[in-house]
Amino acid sequence: MKNNMKSLVVKINLLLLVLFLTGSVVAQSDKAEKAGWLLGAQSYTFHQFSFVETLDRMQKLGLRYVEVYYGQKLGDGLTGTMDYKMDEVTLQKILKLAKSKGIRIVASGVVICENNAEWDQLFAFAKAMGIQIITSEPALDQLDYVEKLADKYNIDVAIHNHPKPSTYWNPEDLMKALEGRSKHLGSCADVGHWKRMGLDPVEALRTCKGRIKSLHFKDVDKAGADSHDTIWGTGVCNVDAMLKELKRQNFRGLFSIEYEYHEENPDPEMKESIRYFDDVVGHLF
Repeated sequence: MKNNMKSLVVKINLLLLVLFLTGSVVAQSDKAEKAGWLLGAQSYTFHQFSFVETLDRMQKLGLRYVEVYYGQKLGDGLTGTMDYKMDEVTLQKILKLAKSKGIRIVASGVVICENNAEWDQLFAFAKAMGIQIITSEPALDQLDYVEKLADKYNIDVAIHNHPKPSTYWNPEDLMKALEGRSKHLGSCADVGHWKRMGLDPVEALRTCKGRIKSLHFKDVDKAGADSHDTIWGTGVCNVDAMLKELKRQNFRGLFSIEYEYHEENPDPEMKESIRYFDDVVGHLF
């Protein structure tokens, strides 16, 4: 009987090891989920692949939340690209496909609309898709209309911080622009871009306290415009301190992995980053 039990335990451990090595084990920490930290991917990470291929890669990594970017080819018999102007039939096919992979489309962007009519289309599409966050960099004179739509549709607008000459590269400027505005408007904190601009990502997160809607979470190999993404915990963004600061703020929301290095196959480095995230979260909560 004891030998049979030992044999069973060995088989179970081997099965778990195989699942882990093949990427089939759900990567996200249960503790992170319970704390409201949703670990997902910005699909631009896989811009060399179709959206269908992106879902397959995310599924293997154990990621259940995706922020779609507009312009990505759909693939696998679906014509066209991810587009907020797509027809209803294609929209429903995408939702069905994502659901079959166990992945939720929760955010989209970075998107900039030219006029009110396009903003109307974008928000209507987001509502139909079940998108909770629109990542954008609206012009300052568009904020009034964007705010109105965000309240109408009950959808958050997370304003992204591309490097200069972006209007919002500095978190202090973003906070000034958001002063007195709807709770639905906030920051999509791209911590790597802050570091590229010579800013301390931890201090920038503190500046945006109460307005952080989502993150383009990353680590970079060095400060400066010529830096590149690296495995979390191996760069200069101080991932541990950022996560501690977000816990201190009681942040709840989306961490989009946006890995723009080794774009032909970012999966191995993403897997290492996910492991690091789970390890830190395991000690934080």
